[in-house]
Amino acid sequence: MLPEVARDVTSPAPAPALPDAVRLPPAPRLTRARSELLREITILDEYGERRSIHIPVERPLTLFVDKRELVTLMTLGAMPELLVLGYLHNQRLIASAAEVESITVDWDVGAAAVRTRSGLVDIESRTARRIVTTGCGQGTVFGRILDELHGIRLPDPAIARIRQGMLQRMLEVIRAQDSIHRRAGSVHGCALFRGPELLMFVEDVGRHNAIDTIAGWMAIEGIGGADKVFYTTGRLTSEMVMKSAQLGVPIVVSRNGVTAMGHDLATRLGMTLFGRASNRHFLCYTGFERFDAEPEAQRPAVRVIADNPPPATAAAASDVPTQGPVSRA
Repeated sequence: MLPEVARDVTSPAPAPALPDAVRLPPAPRLTRARSELLREITILDEYGERRSIHIPVERPLTLFVDKRELVTLMTLGAMPELLVLGYLHNQRLIASAAEVESITVDWDVGAAAVRTRSGLVDIESRTARRIVTTGCGQGTVFGRILDELHGIRLPDPAIARIRQGMLQRMLEVIRAQDSIHRRAGSVHGCALFRGPELLMFVEDVGRHNAIDTIAGWMAIEGIGGADKVFYTTGRLTSEMVMKSAQLGVPIVVSRNGVTAMGHDLATRLGMTLFGRASNRHFLCYTGFERFDAEPEAQRPAVRVIADNPPPATAAAASDVPTQGPVSRA
């Protein structure tokens, strides 16, 4: 069972007093907003039968920072406070969770109100240039993030590595994970691993929302990414590679494929990307130097021969002369 990550805004847990030299920064106060994740509907299938199925409930969440409207996110709403915190962190609008005093989510009005401790410096110019990405439901990143990627340094391959057997154990954990996708489909999932241990699993209508939620959890808990592996069901676009790098995660695994820009960016950052990863199968796209391969024996190709070849094949075969007796003269 995953640890409880939200903190009640009305009753924060008291922290023991520490000397000023080592006093920990205060964590933001978070509401515990909850909403319906699945809705039951009646469908008519191809056999003419009516039956009930579940579908995910997508809803808008408008984000206000110090009473200034910033963006509207389309989300499943499983952990909206962590989504908001992770979004601000991944957009480089805050450097740490300590800059935020509180996050209040109210589903009755579909809004999240963020109150910072000292305001966000020059927020107008920092959010002026937007790039609409290929994220599900359309993701958005602010253009200045692209200019800051050169400052990201992932851990050295000598200390941040993954064995093939470990990769396959992680995929087994994901396959056994109970999920909304298994019940209703139409959502993406993201996960954070330390070795074979699943630390966090989140589903949302878009993969960018799911990774932002994990970023928010890491910020609240003070967890770094150097010894972690990030998993996603979505494709590895430049946006997903950027956000993974901002988490400090050097190894990323996807059930889907990679785009050319995502590949180029990961190569530049020294990140290891695995795609098409399911069961025991995978493709390592970049960062071979972090991967300790344990190759499996290749299965021999299976040739299927039809009992009754198609007429065209039979006709073609009849045009080939058979070899006659060999003359020994």
